[in-house]
Amino acid sequence: MDKIKLYSERLVLQSLDSGDTEQFYEFLMRNREYFKPWSPAYEENYFSIMYHKAWLESIERETLEGRIIKFGVYLKNDQVRIIGTVSFSNILLGVFQSCFMGYRFDEKETKKGYATEAVIKATDYMFNVVKLHRIEANIMPANTASVGVAERAGFTNEGLARKYLKVNGKWEDHYHFVLLNKDT
Repeated sequence: MDKIKLYSERLVLQSLDSGDTEQFYEFLMRNREYFKPWSPAYEENYFSIMYHKAWLESIERETLEGRIIKFGVYLKNDQVRIIGTVSFSNILLGVFQSCFMGYRFDEKETKKGYATEAVIKATDYMFNVVKLHRIEANIMPANTASVGVAERAGFTNEGLARKYLKVNGKWEDHYHFVLLNKDT
């Protein structure tokens, strides 16, 4: 599978596949506790490298089918260490032309504008190359950093979805953010 590569001012976004397992796993393990408040309750096998190799193999298949794109985010001057991810899932074309977006960034790389820069670059790709009309992101109100990224990237908060996703074993409310393609 040919990788998708996007370049912004300071970052490289590259579609992930099973060849990125080690880097992706290191990114997750480095940030395991940092991501915990915003993540589902994982089974213990989630924290094995074999789990993520199999998972990235499934991402490869779904990417080829046009249903998912998961970008690893790297600094231009360090294209070995993943500092974040931006993912687009449930990509539907036809009359819907929409998807869901999620993102995670390394705790040590926060408050530098990388997340906003990566989200803007990735959504631009989804609108101009994939030709989507709408991108949705659902964010817990307490995740103020993530809310700020969505707002700075131009997303509109369309309201509160009560008890939307189960996070750490508890149903949590989420803001429903949407970005529309201004050219469609």
